[in-house]
Amino acid sequence: MSFRSLRLRLLIAAAAAISVALILGGFGLEYLFDRHVERRVQDELATYLRQLSGGIEFAPDGSFSLRMPLADPRFDQPFSGLYWQVEDNDRGQAIYSRSLWDTKIALPPDPLKVGAIHRHILPGPDHTTLLVQERRIIIPTTKGDRSLRMAVGLDEADLVQARAAFAAELKPSMAILGLVLLIAVWFQVGMGLKPLEAVRRGVMAIRTGDARRLSADQPDEVKPLIDEVNDLLEAQEQAVERARTRAGDLAHGLKTPLTVLQGEARRLRERGQDEIAEEIERLVDVMRRHVDQELNRTRLDERGTLRGVRTPLREMAERVVRTLQRTPAGESHAWHIDIAPDLTVQMNRDDLVELLGNLLDNAAKWATGNIWLRANAAGPQHVMLIVEDDGPGVPAEGLPRLGERGVRLDEAAPGNGLGLAIVRDIVTAYGGSIHFTNRPKGGLHIDARLPC
Repeated sequence: MSFRSLRLRLLIAAAAAISVALILGGFGLEYLFDRHVERRVQDELATYLRQLSGGIEFAPDGSFSLRMPLADPRFDQPFSGLYWQVEDNDRGQAIYSRSLWDTKIALPPDPLKVGAIHRHILPGPDHTTLLVQERRIIIPTTKGDRSLRMAVGLDEADLVQARAAFAAELKPSMAILGLVLLIAVWFQVGMGLKPLEAVRRGVMAIRTGDARRLSADQPDEVKPLIDEVNDLLEAQEQAVERARTRAGDLAHGLKTPLTVLQGEARRLRERGQDEIAEEIERLVDVMRRHVDQELNRTRLDERGTLRGVRTPLREMAERVVRTLQRTPAGESHAWHIDIAPDLTVQMNRDDLVELLGNLLDNAAKWATGNIWLRANAAGPQHVMLIVEDDGPGVPAEGLPRLGERGVRLDEAAPGNGLGLAIVRDIVTAYGGSIHFTNRPKGGLHIDARLPC
């Protein structure tokens, strides 16, 4: 699949778009996860602050303690990553969670309004970084109001680990999602290009003669193209028909003058003016050749361009041979046909009959006793048709000129030099090729490559 392929371009564009979307989506999900976890952590720290506020009790001597330990067992594990502390800065008294061990959280000296929560990122025990919430509360006692500063901290490494674990699970999930999307895009592109494939098959059907127009039952995006192609085909058929009509009119228009000129030439010959009569006859012959050439070309433009239908080759060959066997030139020859019954060519029946007729008629003129007609497949799209005779063959210098219009290598033989030229025109119109060589044992060898 080359880069000129529309399918490949669409797939590359889709893969690039999916990759960019997944990368941006991955970063977005990580950011949202980070925000969500951070909110959960802050909510958790706020809960611990409320538990601290409700769990403080004062002794008769004015000291305070925590009535019940907080529920999370990490507060009792040294350097576990979760810590709390309560300070009375006025009296210099403080209590700490067991997890702080012999350290404390170094709170900044910022003024705190009663009940307001401040959030900080502060250094913690064992070279860690803590997410800290602190709050100042006023607790009334029998000896007056007491101002306590409470703080709860969590090791930021827990948040980093949660983020890393989420990213590690997110990457393969994104990769699987990308693969699923690519598979979906592959099917989507295939479905989107199906109308173009239908157009291609329709054009092929027109070329093979199985259809004359493209089907209009296609999506709206493709229908304008189909309408333009159908209009072009219609215009082409009309142009060919007009050309055929003009060529026919020309032939009929020249038929009477040429007949008159031929009659004048005969009368001149009767008067003994042979030189002038011969010149007029030569000019009449040249004009008739040109008329025949244009008529033949117009017919091929009409049929050969559209490729016609599939025609059985052996059936047409036997029909032509039976006709030639009734002629003086063909009745004395042995005809050898070696063609498979199921072998077909992609040609109009009339064109094939004319091609075979001219080839075999030429062979009958020169053969001394045998004519061979063979055909075999030459690849998936062509048939090689071979015609041979056991006649004298053609001089080597004359082989390149065979098939040229009006060329007669032997003026003594009957004919006007159009037979092989017509054969070449037919073969060329159908996209084939023809070659002339001499047989090693004598005679002419012709091979024509035809579509199948």
